[in-house]
Amino acid sequence: MEFQVSGLLFDNDGVLVDSHQAAVDAWNEWCAVYAPSIDWDKQGTAGVRASDMVRMWAPEADFDSAYAFINDLELATAGLTVALPGSLALLSSLPAGSWTICTSAGLELGLARVRAAGLPVPSAFVCGDDVEKGKPAPDPYLLGASRLGLLPSKCVVFEDAVAGVASARAAGVGVVVGVGSRVVGAAVDCVVSSLDGITYSSGLLSIPSDSLLKGV
Repeated sequence: MEFQVSGLLFDNDGVLVDSHQAAVDAWNEWCAVYAPSIDWDKQGTAGVRASDMVRMWAPEADFDSAYAFINDLELATAGLTVALPGSLALLSSLPAGSWTICTSAGLELGLARVRAAGLPVPSAFVCGDDVEKGKPAPDPYLLGASRLGLLPSKCVVFEDAVAGVASARAAGVGVVVGVGSRVVGAAVDCVVSSLDGITYSSGLLSIPSDSLLKGV
């Protein structure tokens, strides 16, 4: 499967890196203090900013204290983050200025996870602190495309979360590639098991057929 695109926009957690268990542990510890009735891993909030979840689940709490607590918990485990299959090979092959990361994590946490996984950090890095509204709003991917100097319609987004897919579609990106089974039923152009084997050269994104979970 091939797509003609000029820019590549990557979600981070679940697409480029694996930070899932660390996030589950951190959020369950936070919930025990601020939202005892919440089981974070069952909420379907992957891709949503921590600040938005804090406001959603602990509206009566002091926001600064509640947000600082989850931020500290996640930073403490950031060093456990590892690269997912194919991410280093793909990113290392991309021309400078042709790609960036659009994560819902704050700047410090997002960078810590990327660096712990041994991945390159793009100059156009977009974090949750950079936008007024996080995913599923279009702001993160609109900003990512803008920082590459491209129209969203000329970009491909790689996403593993329903909120991220909605953000990409709302931004008007040209192609959305889902990563992992969680987005098989979402509004994506195809779904891959991982980034392994995906290549990009001279504006052509090539996805091997054996990595497809869903293709249209």
